[in-house]
Amino acid sequence: MGSPWKGFVEFTLPASPPTAFVSADLSTSPVGLSLSPYGRSMSFDPSLLHNNGHTAFANGTGVGIRETGVVEKLLTSYGFIQCSERQARLFFHCSQYNGNLQDLKIGDDVEFEVSLDKRTGKPIAVKLVKIKPEVLPEERISGQVGPDMHASPITKLHGYIHPVVSAIPTHLDGKSAPGQVPTGSVCYERNGEVFYLTYTPDDVERNMHLDTGDRVSFYMETNKHTGAVSARNIVLVKKKQMRCQGVVCATKEAFGFIERGDVVKEIFFHYSEFKGDLEALQAGDDVEFSIKERNGKEVATDVRLLPQGTVIFEDISIEHFEGTVAKVIPKVPSKNQNDPLPGRIGARINFSEKELPFGEKDTKSKVTLLDGDHVRFNISVDRRDKLERATNIEILPDTFQFTKESREMGVIAAMRDGFGFIKCVDRDARMFFHFSEVLEESPLHISDEVEFTVVPDMLSAQRNHAVRIKKLPKGTVSFHVQSEQRFIGQVDREATPASAAANKNVSPSKAKEKDAEEGVIAYEDCGVKLTVPYYIKDLEGAALPQLGDKVEFSISEVKRTGLQSAVSIKILNRTGNSKRLLGFVATLKDNFGFIETANHDQEIFFHYSEMCGDVDNLELGDTVEYTLSKGKGNKVSAEKVTKVAPVNGIGEDVGTTVLLGKVTRPLRSVDPSQTEYQGLIEVTEEGASKGQSYPFGIVSMASKADCLQKGELVKFQLCTVVHTSQKMACHIVPQRRALVESVKDQFGFITYEVGESKKLFFHVKEVQDGLELQTGDEVEFSVILNQRTGKCSACNVRRVSEGPKPVATPRPERLVNRLKSITLDDASAPRLVIVRQPRGPDNSKGFSIERKARQPGVID
Repeated sequence: MGSPWKGFVEFTLPASPPTAFVSADLSTSPVGLSLSPYGRSMSFDPSLLHNNGHTAFANGTGVGIRETGVVEKLLTSYGFIQCSERQARLFFHCSQYNGNLQDLKIGDDVEFEVSLDKRTGKPIAVKLVKIKPEVLPEERISGQVGPDMHASPITKLHGYIHPVVSAIPTHLDGKSAPGQVPTGSVCYERNGEVFYLTYTPDDVERNMHLDTGDRVSFYMETNKHTGAVSARNIVLVKKKQMRCQGVVCATKEAFGFIERGDVVKEIFFHYSEFKGDLEALQAGDDVEFSIKERNGKEVATDVRLLPQGTVIFEDISIEHFEGTVAKVIPKVPSKNQNDPLPGRIGARINFSEKELPFGEKDTKSKVTLLDGDHVRFNISVDRRDKLERATNIEILPDTFQFTKESREMGVIAAMRDGFGFIKCVDRDARMFFHFSEVLEESPLHISDEVEFTVVPDMLSAQRNHAVRIKKLPKGTVSFHVQSEQRFIGQVDREATPASAAANKNVSPSKAKEKDAEEGVIAYEDCGVKLTVPYYIKDLEGAALPQLGDKVEFSISEVKRTGLQSAVSIKILNRTGNSKRLLGFVATLKDNFGFIETANHDQEIFFHYSEMCGDVDNLELGDTVEYTLSKGKGNKVSAEKVTKVAPVNGIGEDVGTTVLLGKVTRPLRSVDPSQTEYQGLIEVTEEGASKGQSYPFGIVSMASKADCLQKGELVKFQLCTVVHTSQKMACHIVPQRRALVESVKDQFGFITYEVGESKKLFFHVKEVQDGLELQTGDEVEFSVILNQRTGKCSACNVRRVSEGPKPVATPRPERLVNRLKSITLDDASAPRLVIVRQPRGPDNSKGFSIERKARQPGVID
């Protein structure tokens, strides 16, 4: 009798699932052998084996017969096996495994014997041995790693198949539950079909870490019991070329450098590698790039722009910390200074002392830091090398208590673009400062009181400058010490005020300081006869003290120099003219002006130093209050000039009749040579009042800025002055018409005589309705006088009629004659060379189809 295994055939199948599988009907076989559809496992009737079906155990197996199976479940001390030869699931204890239990995993093939549990009588697996996997002798597969087939197309290279690998998740490596092994997958193509294979970390040679997209090669293994196909002996062929990110840190003529986002390092790139608009590339742009090696050095290639803010080098803490500056950044770095973060701040963080570095860009402002400064900051952690540093550093207000530095006070005396000068309390010289040294964010203004520290200039040891400037409340800084005691004395020498005429281009305050002559007061203190100087600016009241006048005063001493002077001077036994008068601003010059009296018949001089308020807010025609006083030479002037609410300055009983007239005399502000202040208008229209003349002042003008010239035609009404009952002209509107002489880019000139000038300037912004004037246009306009420069210009320009259109200038006769004399044989004559004959849309000369206007809604 032959062997009962004569019908058994051992074979292997191709790695990919075949379209058809082998099926053998072995139902008549004495062993009852049958194949699974893929031929990867088999089952049999155990009753036909061993002792003709008589088994030594209840499960039907004989003593010493070993079976195979697959580990189905694996816990800490026990597990379960799925038998390969029959439908059975057996328990096993880990102590029965012959080998290193750490190498046993779910899915491993094992061989074992079957025994009975003495306590329960149930069959269990004993004497377990792991079966080495059978590697099929097939071709080695190689390719590249990628997440799926769409991300990296599969190609055939040198006869090899290129698979795509899905990497094992790094967060699961070594942290899975007992018996659970993290897996990845390999995807490859064969005969146009895509297949996936799993693998575990043990299947990778030399424990190499694989990333999605890596190119690998491997063998395929088929589990003969489960039929599962997996990848084994995986070898890394080539790492995927990763795209790096960074920020452009420098640009040169033909190349630049990128600060990498993965390591603290710069990399070179040539402009030919930039894919985009090179003109738009600038330092600070976020980019991505690939890295290649050329001439032994790494360079960036395929450089492309990223959205701004994509690359982040550091993480900045939300929490603020406080510390002390231990080392400041030197203003002039030494030649050996290579540390980009030379500064140091000491702080207590998380109950431990730390010293954090910082650089020039880590301070919120450019204010000078000093050793010992109390500061607040955030902590920045570099993502690349985990370096911690202090950033967003700002000085705390209480820092001056820690540094104990010498602070000085002063007043802002002058300011320019980016810098200024401080008038110091304790120094003669003005102290230079830069705007970056101001601690507060609010801007400084002239006369602001400040506190500062004086340090020597790094570039010149002989010069000092102010740093760490702090604004002080008004009234904190005082240059003088004033005595509380009042003294009685007598004027020994009169003080003279500054001459405004001698200082036309100097501000009133400077004129008083420089040109005012001091007076002298004699007094007694404790029986000792003394003298003290005084100035006009220190008087109380409008009256000027005269020689021999008895005065009361206090003494002020300059802190810096110790010089004394009399202040708060009050004249005793004299009464000044304190009557307040009403008037109207008639003229404004550089340092002074004139006020038209309430009777509109004369003007009063006033200096800007007598203005109580901002002179810049004064305009022609404004109502003011003032006090009359006599100065040097018994000249009358206005003092204590104050702007008040407007009043009706043209009087009452305004007539409704509009008259036509002609200016026979302008205001003195227009013609300073005349002695009378008022102007005169003569009625020119027919009627009872023809030939009569009426005076007018600044308040009579409809537009106070209008400059009436002698001989101009005007429209006006009549009113009655309240105080004098005199009739005067009011609501005067000039009637001016003239032609535009020329128009430039933003200005032009009108043919109109003003004073010695034969033409009048105007700006295009003064043209009403936004019209574009042309030469010859007739216009109406007003004339205004610039009180400071004395020049007139036109405003409110309105076009009345258009001028004649410009006619094209005919060709000169000499050019016409020359063109007529040119012949085709003349070599020197200009020639027209036709490069290409013009053709129409149908490729013929000219257009054969006549163009027609298209009618809406009609389709040709």
